[in-house]
Amino acid sequence: GYQGHFEKLYTDAFVNIHGGGYADAVSTGTSAIFVALAALNLPKGSEVLVSPITDPGTLSAIILNGLVPKLVDSRPGSYNVDIEQVLSRVGPDVSCLVLVHSIGQAVGNIAAIVSELHNRGIRVLEDCSQSHGARAKRGGLIGTFGDIAAFSTMYRKAHISGGAGGIVYSRDLTLFRNALAHADRGKPRWIDGFDDRNPDGFLFPALNHHTDEISCGIGLASLSRLPTTISSRLAFIAEVTAGIAEHCGIVRPYGYSPGDSPFVMPVFVDETQLVVSKTEFARILRAEGVDLNPHYAYLAADWSWLRPYLADDFSTPNARTARDLSFVLYLNENYGDQEAADVVNALVKLERVLGVPNGGRRE
Repeated sequence: GYQGHFEKLYTDAFVNIHGGGYADAVSTGTSAIFVALAALNLPKGSEVLVSPITDPGTLSAIILNGLVPKLVDSRPGSYNVDIEQVLSRVGPDVSCLVLVHSIGQAVGNIAAIVSELHNRGIRVLEDCSQSHGARAKRGGLIGTFGDIAAFSTMYRKAHISGGAGGIVYSRDLTLFRNALAHADRGKPRWIDGFDDRNPDGFLFPALNHHTDEISCGIGLASLSRLPTTISSRLAFIAEVTAGIAEHCGIVRPYGYSPGDSPFVMPVFVDETQLVVSKTEFARILRAEGVDLNPHYAYLAADWSWLRPYLADDFSTPNARTARDLSFVLYLNENYGDQEAADVVNALVKLERVLGVPNGGRRE
């Protein structure tokens, strides 16, 4: 079943980590985004600002809530947006920002972004799906800054509940109750004497986005390991970063801080020093046994199916450049010094074999 013993233990533990508030476990990260948006009760047809590099589920949740996505660019050299890029895209029809904390890093200046948007009457939904437990540089866990937050707990995340899963979180009780009802067919479970088996007492049409007790048990166990998982992933990234700095000249790491909760590790490539493209370099590296994505295809402006739904044809050039110049290493908390050395050794080997002779430029 759901809304049972293990879900309460799980959501209570999640809330405690975040210093209070309210949480509900749902079936997927996409469901979490959808439910959180529905709970905000935004004007139909209004525009929702959204980060440029994200999962299709984020954009689909906006569209299926009757809203219009409007892409925001990232800051130069980054997968994440910043305040300048957000404010440049604010217009009279914008009602909300879906702020993605991408690839394990908190968005910079998040407190200032939220403050500026609230001053304009714009709501903020934090998409924390890739960055569980990450902290902003000036303190505070992600998910605690905006009006409401959504988390994905699918496999490969730092915090998982099985093959798929999600959490909706807010510090606003009224907003949370609206999310809770949108997550389960409009049921107002907080009302004394509410009869779960009498649909006449439901509030509005809604789907069932809930998860089950087994998934919540897995989530509870994973959540208890989150600090260790984060520190292990950061240690691996630190080893790879140090090895690249010492031994490589064509690739460079993305860069991480102690407050990050890594999901993947981007690696930038100087194609001018290679006889092959960045993507081909990464594919050859993968053939050497390094698990990676050669070309991260999660740049929303590239998706042909999405274009008819967008507010305009903005191409997010900063995000495109950052994506085009990098590939992403997959991470696992069980990776250690040996795996880090394997990655660095493979990079050194490929730079030697595929680098342009005598440091010349590739034609």
